[in-house]
Amino acid sequence: MVKICCIGAGYVGGPTMAVIALKCPNVQVTVVDIAEPRINAWNSGTLPIYEPGLDDVVKQCRGKNLFFSTEVEKHVAESDIIFVSVNTPTKTQGLGAGKAADLTYWESAARMIADVSKSDKIVVEKSTVPVKTAEAIERILTHNKKGINFTILSNPEFLAEGTAIQDLFNPDRVLIGGRETPEGQKAINALRDVYANWVPKERILCTNLWSAELSKLAANAFLAQRISSVNAMSALCESTGADVSQVSHSIGTDSRVGPKFLNASVGFGGSCFQKDILNLVYICECNGLPEVANYWKQVVKVNDYQKSRFVNRVVSSMFNTVSSKKIAILGFAFKKDTGDTRETPAIDVCKGLLGDKARLSIFDPQVTEDQILKDLSMKKFDKDHPSHLQPASPTSIKQVSIVGDAYEATKDSHGICILTEWDEFKKLDYQKVFDSMQKPAFVFDGRNIVDADKLRKIGFIVYCIGKPLDPWLKDMPAVA
Repeated sequence: MVKICCIGAGYVGGPTMAVIALKCPNVQVTVVDIAEPRINAWNSGTLPIYEPGLDDVVKQCRGKNLFFSTEVEKHVAESDIIFVSVNTPTKTQGLGAGKAADLTYWESAARMIADVSKSDKIVVEKSTVPVKTAEAIERILTHNKKGINFTILSNPEFLAEGTAIQDLFNPDRVLIGGRETPEGQKAINALRDVYANWVPKERILCTNLWSAELSKLAANAFLAQRISSVNAMSALCESTGADVSQVSHSIGTDSRVGPKFLNASVGFGGSCFQKDILNLVYICECNGLPEVANYWKQVVKVNDYQKSRFVNRVVSSMFNTVSSKKIAILGFAFKKDTGDTRETPAIDVCKGLLGDKARLSIFDPQVTEDQILKDLSMKKFDKDHPSHLQPASPTSIKQVSIVGDAYEATKDSHGICILTEWDEFKKLDYQKVFDSMQKPAFVFDGRNIVDADKLRKIGFIVYCIGKPLDPWLKDMPAVA
């Protein structure tokens, strides 16, 4: 029986290994992590992450050929293939701070693998890493190998949270990069054989190491670029009376462009897009390509602009102040069907409103009160580092309350900001919501999910990103 060990029980490692275990009953899969509460959650009835379909997959395999353990060194030593899926946060200090990936956890994992291994290993990069990381990891393993052969592969993930299980069941492609040597090709074939249990062989792409590493960064940069592009157009649509939904639909029908990632919104979030683009910027700068670096920087700048533009619209629409006004925040996760709040636009929007002394009432069906308060109390990039894992004190943000449902959040509020496209927000009884609010009652739809005309008939003043402005808003000061 082939033994696979995955170091890291997070959003990538957990679901990926669960699906491998399900599709490969003859492979023993163990997910290891030093965080005991996280492993305990994986072994319980309440998993540490929310992902549609994940519960069912884990329950089918757990205890049979899928295991979760804190005995990291034991399972690493016993495995044939080691996936490394540890965090690669953005550095907060030192060389490359704010852009470069922090590879501290990767280096620590590599040294541990070298220390405890007693047999040859295939070591697979599953984290998103900078180009040439494999070379650095190879050097650590080579200089500590004690007669053991380590072969490095890059196998980046291309999962979308909310659809991760379906993405794993039916991937567009599986990418495996390795050295162009006999050992490298043998390792590629071994990993390809695992995926071939359920993925058609024509969808398993094999490249050299550097192409695989760069492909992940490039894919996220291209997708984020599309979002920033349509968001830039949304500002122009509002100024001219065009409808961004109609514009993006028209663009998306062009077969050269396609319809995906062309929905205007308050901005992109998640664990990868911003981090990977900033990493790409740093790599370009280090390779003497400032023009290329500046091009990708602009994708992030437009995303930041979209969030600040949304906050400015809220404030300017409500008589140029939200001081002491109650604003309902519907949705805090960066997208629906996940509880992940990493780089969610909601953080910057909430902080912008708090800066104008608004009172916020926040509801999200999958994000806990501790998580929201922690996110709002932290500086950028801090949450990815272990020294910042303690939840914030509820008293640290006096203007914020976390509530249990949308109706409680909106009661007595002056305005509503929809920041996550949860389906339940489309189905709210907006007449009931309107009747409970202060007047005039505002809805600021950061995801374009409501029927603006229907809400206006109820009596709301409605702002939707990139849509023709409500007559009320046309008379308000221009948004910077």
